Amino acid sequence: MTTLRLGDTAPDFEQDSTEGRIRFHEYLGDSWGVLFSHPADFTPVCTTELGYTAIVSGEFAKRNVKVIAVSVDDNDSHKKWVQDINDTQNTQVNFPILADPDRKVATLYDMIHPNASTTATVRSVFVIDPAKKIRMILTYPASTGRNFNEILRVIDSLQLTDNYSVATPVNWEHGDDVIIVPSLQDEEVIKQKFPKGYKAVRPYLRITPQPDL
Repeated sequence: MTTLRLGDTAPDFEQDSTEGRIRFHEYLGDSWGVLFSHPADFTPVCTTELGYTAIVSGEFAKRNVKVIAVSVDDNDSHKKWVQDINDTQNTQVNFPILADPDRKVATLYDMIHPNASTTATVRSVFVIDPAKKIRMILTYPASTGRNFNEILRVIDSLQLTDNYSVATPVNWEHGDDVIIVPSLQDEEVIKQKFPKGYKAVRPYLRITPQPDL
């Protein structure tokens, strides 16, 4: 199979989930999407991850992001596991978990890495924009829980840089200064786009306040 890369169209699929049958592209509609995989149901790290995702679901919603999880277990297992997640993490899972016992989604998104495990998916994350293009890919080992605050941070950066001629520097957080892209050189255009002005540390490194605040 072809490895997915940034800018590729996210593969479409139809699969059962804890919230019914899902046609992926249709489900996303005009929203952004986060598709993330889990090695297996009833595993400790995954339980904390799905619980935290439910806790911060409002943060994804206000960014127009739909979250969808997947593991290779079946729907009956998922539904029983959700009860455990809700109980142990003191939350309510409010997003679908795809059932993927036939490994269809895992194969489409290259989520099984045979040298790590021949049966379980690694912790993959795909951020997908409204045009169904893959904008971020993260892969964690099964033993390491993901940082969902980082995923939200990247989505903030992607949505900002899609709308303005900027990039975000190291450790950027929403509200911090940003960088004017080097390709923008017309001073009149810069003044119009960035009325708060900028500081030129170097000709290629121009710092300006976040433009949408």
